[in-house]
Amino acid sequence: MTGFKSADYGSAFAVLIDPNRPVAIDAGSANTSLQATLENTDIENAFASPITSIDFASSCLSAAWLWNDFLDESHTISQDIHTSTGSFWHAIMHRRECDYSNSKYWFRKVGKHDVFVPLAEQAVDLAGGTDRFGLLDHGGWDPFAFVDLCQQAGNGDPSLLDYCREITRVEWELLFDYCYQRAVGS
Repeated sequence: MTGFKSADYGSAFAVLIDPNRPVAIDAGSANTSLQATLENTDIENAFASPITSIDFASSCLSAAWLWNDFLDESHTISQDIHTSTGSFWHAIMHRRECDYSNSKYWFRKVGKHDVFVPLAEQAVDLAGGTDRFGLLDHGGWDPFAFVDLCQQAGNGDPSLLDYCREITRVEWELLFDYCYQRAVGS
């Protein structure tokens, strides 16, 4: 696992990101107890450190909405981030709403992403040290294969559900950390 601790990202994100929250591979169930807090969180009050990138900071906000299963709000933010990373959040959101072809469209816009390397490593570790689910393409992460696997799990293959949830969590944690570090210039 990634060793993710929400408190490492400041007090605002420590409140918004409960690492014990169950991860959904579909739309999930919106965490309405945090809706007002999410609505009142913006770039100016979410970060303890000065921001060096609005796009990465906005990505963190999109991620917080997504973590709490507010897909529409996450979508509104991510679709306005015209970077590979914005496309990554956008693709995850569409995968979560079970719009698999649209998710793949956005993953094509992502191209190769720095998060793919540690994600591939984690996927293999979580699968017992092998690529038994076929998520690697020439040793690298294949986001399209993962979209297909989530679709298969969502269509009633319960043997895949826990693995897809674990990968979805790791993917989110790695991408959030990537965005946060770049938002504050680390």
